[in-house]
Amino acid sequence: RVNTARTTPIAPVQPSANPEPEVTPPPKPRPSSLMFLPESVLEKKIKAIDDRKTFRLADFHDKVMVINIWASWCGPCRTEVPEYERVRKDYAGNDDVEFIGLTVDDSVDAPKVARFVRETGFSFRLGWAEEDMARVLMNNRGSIPQTLVIDRSGAVVSHWDGYARGHNGSRLKAAIENAL
Repeated sequence: RVNTARTTPIAPVQPSANPEPEVTPPPKPRPSSLMFLPESVLEKKIKAIDDRKTFRLADFHDKVMVINIWASWCGPCRTEVPEYERVRKDYAGNDDVEFIGLTVDDSVDAPKVARFVRETGFSFRLGWAEEDMARVLMNNRGSIPQTLVIDRSGAVVSHWDGYARGHNGSRLKAAIENAL
């Protein structure tokens, strides 16, 4: 004979007729999309990394601009540069596209930056991004690398952050073609 415990059936629990609303925190606001580069960013003098000269983004107002924001300590940046260099070479001789790399490194780290540039073969027009300029270009996103493609009218046609191995080069090329 099997001994089974006798249990009293439990009545089903009915949901409340007037339940309390579930309290969920409001979603964190995302930074609004950067549609155009502000005049203050376009006119800001940028100190070049290699020769101490300056340039402004406004100097390239009639071109499609590729702006890559990077740092010498950023592993994904180091991996991304060769892909972007292949794209840059595809546009060599095309005066309609300007490739600009802006580092968020502090200028006291110039030797590290120079080593990064040399080791990666980074040959964009390179400059130091001051904090306020970087914040605007990065649209208050804290991650790097970031890439922006700006058309001739100054509109941001593409902006992404991060690195996807084997895909950023084709993504960049498509964004440039869209901007042209």
